[in-house]
Amino acid sequence: MQYDVVVIGSGPGGYVAAIRCSQLGFKTAIIEKYNAMGGTCLNVGCIPSKALLDSSEHYYNAVHHFEEHGITTGKVKADLSKMIERKGGVVKKMNDGITYLMKKNKIDVKNGFGSFVDKNTIKIAKEDGSEEQITGKNIIIATGSKPTILPFMNYDKTRIITSTEALKLQELPKHLVVIGAGVIGAELGSVYARLGSKVTFVEFADGMIPTMDKTMGKELQKSIKKLGAEFYFNTKVSLIENLGKEVKITAEDKDGKKVEILGDYCLVSIGRRPYVDNLNLEAVGVATERGKVLVNEHTLQTNVPNIYAIGDVVRGAMLAHKAEEEGVFVAETIAGQKPHINYNLIPGVVYTWPEVAAVGKTEEELKAAGVAYKSGSFPFKALGRATASGDVDGLVKVLADKNTDEILGVHIIGARAADMIGEAVTAMEFRASAEDISRISHAHPTYLEAMKEACLAATENRAIHS
Repeated sequence: MQYDVVVIGSGPGGYVAAIRCSQLGFKTAIIEKYNAMGGTCLNVGCIPSKALLDSSEHYYNAVHHFEEHGITTGKVKADLSKMIERKGGVVKKMNDGITYLMKKNKIDVKNGFGSFVDKNTIKIAKEDGSEEQITGKNIIIATGSKPTILPFMNYDKTRIITSTEALKLQELPKHLVVIGAGVIGAELGSVYARLGSKVTFVEFADGMIPTMDKTMGKELQKSIKKLGAEFYFNTKVSLIENLGKEVKITAEDKDGKKVEILGDYCLVSIGRRPYVDNLNLEAVGVATERGKVLVNEHTLQTNVPNIYAIGDVVRGAMLAHKAEEEGVFVAETIAGQKPHINYNLIPGVVYTWPEVAAVGKTEEELKAAGVAYKSGSFPFKALGRATASGDVDGLVKVLADKNTDEILGVHIIGARAADMIGEAVTAMEFRASAEDISRISHAHPTYLEAMKEACLAATENRAIHS
C-alpha cells in the first residue's frame, strides 16, 4: 500500500502528526506496536500518573484537610487497587478517543512493530508472526522514549521498578526508595507519600527537579518534606539489590562516605532514553548521536530528506506537548507551509501538589549567560484565593530584562501552576514586558493574581499585596 505519509509511533507526537497530515489532504498511515494507541504518555506516562496523583490528593485531603472545611468523614482508607482500576478506566477512555480520531480522519492504523526496509518502505511485524510492508513518500519517526536503566540497578520489574510498574503496584509500599528527584521521581514519590508510604529520595544533583530554577526545587522540597519524605542529595548510587522482601541501595555521598538504604521497593527514575531500538535506521543511513536522531533545525528532516523525526527521539525536552507541536510542524512543512516552533517557550510542568510550572530562562541560565535581569516574586500565602482554599504553599517568580523589561522567564510553584503558566507563555510569545502584565486586570480572587503581583514586583518592586 502506498501512502503520502507513514507515521511510526502513536504517542502525542505521532497521532497529532497523523491527524494534521490527514487534514492537509495526505493519505496517511500510522504504525503502533501495541494494541492500544497513545504511546507512553497515554498508557504509562502523563495520563495514568495524573489519575493516580489526583486520587492520592483526594485521599490526603480527606485525611488531613476535610475536617478544617467542616467535613466529617470518619475513618478514611486508601484502596490502592481501586485507584489503579480507576486509572485504567481513564486510560481506556483516552485510548478509545484516539481510535475514534483515527477513524474520523480516515487514517489507516497498522498494529505491529515498524522498521525500515529502505527509505520509503516500512516492514510491520505483527503479533501473530505475519508481516506486512507499506510504502510512503514521507516517513515520520515518532517512537518516543523508554526509562533509562543502568546495569548495576538490576531492574527486575518486581521490587526494582520504573514508572511503568509504579503505576500498577498491587500493594502500598512500606518504604519506597526513589532514585532521582526529577519530574517523574517527584510525581510518583509524592503519590505514595500521600498514601502513607515512607519515601526516601536519592538524587545525584544538589536539589529536587535540578533542571528547573533552583527556587522551585527548594520550595518543592519544603512541601514534599511535609509528607514525611527524606532526601539524600549529592549522592551517587552504585548498586541496587533485591534481597527478597527488601531492596538494598548502596550509594556514596559528596564526601565519599558510604550510604546504605533499605526499602521494600525501589523506583528508578533517572531519566529517559530515545527509543529507536530495532528500527533498522542504519539500513537507510539515518544519522544518530548518543541515541538521538539528528534532524535539521529548520525542518526536522533527518539526513535522509523524506524521513523526519519528532518528540523524544530528537533534541530538546521529552515533553508530550513539545512532540505535538513538532508533529504539526512536520505535517505543515511537508505541505509546503512555513510553520514555526519557539523552543524557548515550551513550558515544563511537575504535577505534584503544589504543582510546579516554568517557561523561558531560569535565573541560573541568565547568570551564566551574563544577561542583566531583574526578579520579582509573590507568595501564594498573600493571595485571597489561596487562603480561601488552603493552598498557601508556593510563589510566582518573574525574571525580566533589566533594561527593556521584557519577560525572560516565569517560574511558578503553587496550586494550579500548570494552568497558570499559560498566561506566561502567551505573554512571552508576544514579547510582553513585566509592566504589560502588571497593567492587565486580573480577576479577583484568583491564583493568577500572583502573576500580576510578581510582575509588579519585577517592574519597580511595587507589588500591592506583599
